[in-house]
Amino acid sequence: MSRSALVFVLLALATAALFAADLAVGSVALSPGEVWGALTGAESDPTVRNIVLNIRLLKAVTALLAGAALAAAGLQMQTLFRNPLAGPYVLGVSAGASLGVALFLLGAPLLGIAGHSAVRSLGVAGAAWLGSAAVLAVVMAVSRRIHDIMVILILGIMFGSGIGAVVEIMQYLSNEAALKSFVVWTMGSLGDVTGPQLALLAPVVCIGLVLAVLVIKPLDLLLLGENYARTMGLHIPRARALIFLSTILLAGTVTAFCGPVGFVGLAVPHIARMLCRRADHRTLMPASMLAGASLLLGCDLLAKTLALPINSITALMGIPVVILVVVRNRSFFG
Repeated sequence: MSRSALVFVLLALATAALFAADLAVGSVALSPGEVWGALTGAESDPTVRNIVLNIRLLKAVTALLAGAALAAAGLQMQTLFRNPLAGPYVLGVSAGASLGVALFLLGAPLLGIAGHSAVRSLGVAGAAWLGSAAVLAVVMAVSRRIHDIMVILILGIMFGSGIGAVVEIMQYLSNEAALKSFVVWTMGSLGDVTGPQLALLAPVVCIGLVLAVLVIKPLDLLLLGENYARTMGLHIPRARALIFLSTILLAGTVTAFCGPVGFVGLAVPHIARMLCRRADHRTLMPASMLAGASLLLGCDLLAKTLALPINSITALMGIPVVILVVVRNRSFFG
C-alpha cells in the first residue's frame, strides 16, 4: 500500500471514530448501544433519541462539514497566494461576516430598529451570510480589474482591517447585552446550528467542496506560478474566480452558521503536507478535507469535555502546528 493510500485509510478511520465518539460523549454519557439504537430507530429511551438525533448528530455533522470546508478553503488560499500563512479568511470573508453580525446585533439597537420584523427574521446566520456575500462581490469585482494576485491579497487584508475598525466602533457604542451576544458569536460554536440551518449549510458547503475538487488541476499549475500556468494554457482569471467562489462559499457559510472558527484552515493543509509528503493537490485536497473533519471533531470533543469555546481549542491545537511548520520547513510548496 502506498503512503498516500495509508494516510487516507488512517484519516478515514480517525474521522469515523471521532464522529462516533462525538455522538457518545457529552454532559450525559451514552453507551455505543444506546447511540446505535437511537440512530437505527430501535426501541430506546425518548430522551436518548432526542439527545442523539436532535443535538449531538447535528453538532457532529456540522463539525464534519465545517472542518472539511475550512481545510479545503485554506489549502486553496495558500496555493493561490503562494503564502504558507494564508488562511480561508484572508480575503476578508470573516470580516464581512463579522460586519453583518455586528450590524444585526449591535447596529439595530443603536438605530432603534431591533424590533422590526425584517430585522428579526434575518437572524445572525443570515446577517453573516449577507456580509460574506458582500465581500464576495467586492473580491470578484477587484479580481477582474487587477491581475497581480499579491495586490489582491494586500487589498483583502486592508479591507478586513477597515471592517474590523468599524466593528470596534460599533462595539464601543453598543449596550452591554448586545455586546455580549456579539462576543459570544466571535468565540465560535458548532452547537447553535439547527436542523433547518443544517439543511442549508450542507448543500452550500458540498457545492464549495465540489468546486474545490474541480480546481485541483489549476491549483497544481498555479503551484509553479501564474506565468507557468499561463504558458500551460490555464485561463488565469477564470481559475482565480472559481477558487475565490469556492473559498467564499466554504468559509463564508461556515462563518455564517458557526462563527469565525480559527486556525483550522491555516494549520490543516500543513498537517496534510507533512502526512502525505507530496505537493500534488490530487492527494492534498482529499487529505486536507479528511484531516480538517477529524481535527474539528476532536476539538469539539475537547470543547465539550473542558466546557470551553471551540475557538479556544482550535487555537491551542493549531498554533503549535503553524509554529512547527514555520520553524522546521524552508520550502512549503516544494
